[in-house]
Amino acid sequence: MKYVPSIDKKFYPLILKLREFNEKVKKANEKSMLEIVLERHSGYNYIYRIEIFKDGTGHDDENYEIIERIIKSLLWIVGGFKIYIKGSHTMYERTKADYSKDGKRSFDFDFMANVYEKPFEVVEVLDKLPSFKEEKVKINTNLDGCRIGFDAGGSDRKVSAVVNGKVIYSEETVWFPKINSDPSYQYNGILESMKTAASKMPRVDAIGVSSAGIYVNNRIMVASLFLKVSKEDFDKHVKNMYIDIAKEFGPKVPLVVANDGDVTALAGAMDLKDNQVIGIAMGTSEAAGYVDEHGNLKGWLNELAFVPVDANVDAMVDEWSGDYGCGVKYFSQDGIIKLAEMGGFVFEPELSPAEKLKVIQHLMADNNEFAKRISAKNSLESYIYRLRNDISDEKMASFLEADDKVKYPFIATKVSQVK
Repeated sequence: MKYVPSIDKKFYPLILKLREFNEKVKKANEKSMLEIVLERHSGYNYIYRIEIFKDGTGHDDENYEIIERIIKSLLWIVGGFKIYIKGSHTMYERTKADYSKDGKRSFDFDFMANVYEKPFEVVEVLDKLPSFKEEKVKINTNLDGCRIGFDAGGSDRKVSAVVNGKVIYSEETVWFPKINSDPSYQYNGILESMKTAASKMPRVDAIGVSSAGIYVNNRIMVASLFLKVSKEDFDKHVKNMYIDIAKEFGPKVPLVVANDGDVTALAGAMDLKDNQVIGIAMGTSEAAGYVDEHGNLKGWLNELAFVPVDANVDAMVDEWSGDYGCGVKYFSQDGIIKLAEMGGFVFEPELSPAEKLKVIQHLMADNNEFAKRISAKNSLESYIYRLRNDISDEKMASFLEADDKVKYPFIATKVSQVK
């Protein structure tokens, strides 16, 4: 690897592993095309193709090492309860064994089955695969009236009162939903924040909720906020929690609950007044969203917390999924805490993850060199600073269209203002 990280020296980006694999396959005499289809609700699907070594040519383990990581990534990016595999009987057999009740990926197996409320399947296809079917989620960007905006984070919850598109009140409250098994803790906390926002407005016309997790028709299918809640209590008290809370403000108050990655992408598109915008949300977890060229969301799962990014098999294991090298340990507050501790920093033992993050943020504000080494935000700001300078350079500017000369500095300014 050309650039070795200064702290996590064993980090090896999975994309480099994939590129190495592709180069080796190109040079092979015996190879085959592997086709993978992931099906989710209403028949929507995603198709992925990759050349691999032919079965039985001495590369089966090498094939599966990368294919297993690809399938895992696709599941958490796009979502699905059914995996179709064509082109390799070996890859089918090994995938089916791992994605089973007692297999290595039993967490993913159960998770996706719960999300889509269908049995999880891995099937081999010998003839024709399902045709591509794309979902398009149309967006309403109307901000008129009196609205509550709520963001359910794993270490703090945020609420805003918005009147005709203008924020008139906002607050942030530290809480500990991930360690509470009684769902009334989460219910009462959410309701308290929303009632506070409602008290600042003459009425409530609509409620919007952003949170890490997976939501279908405003129902909570899976969310780390309820990590300690039993399945029985989850089904009984959690799945309809936001729907029930919305009723506290009136029987017909409109409600929309969305993954925070989708919300970030939508907010970016509205702010930039443009489409084809990627949103990335990094807090206690990690999510992403995409507003396409037509202004629609993709309807994907977009829970990147469990997408593998590190090919190092000895990388930190995520305590929930039981898998190594997952994004949640790299692109969230866990990533900052991990690097700080690997670098020798000692936190006070009684601090919560959110409080540990604030320690590093305070050190950053004081221009502490150690804090700057581990801060992803600092690296992003450095990139944006270089982007601004490059765009200002006459030679670089000559390669840009007129609209881009205006757009890119604006984007750079917006990103650098993110706190």
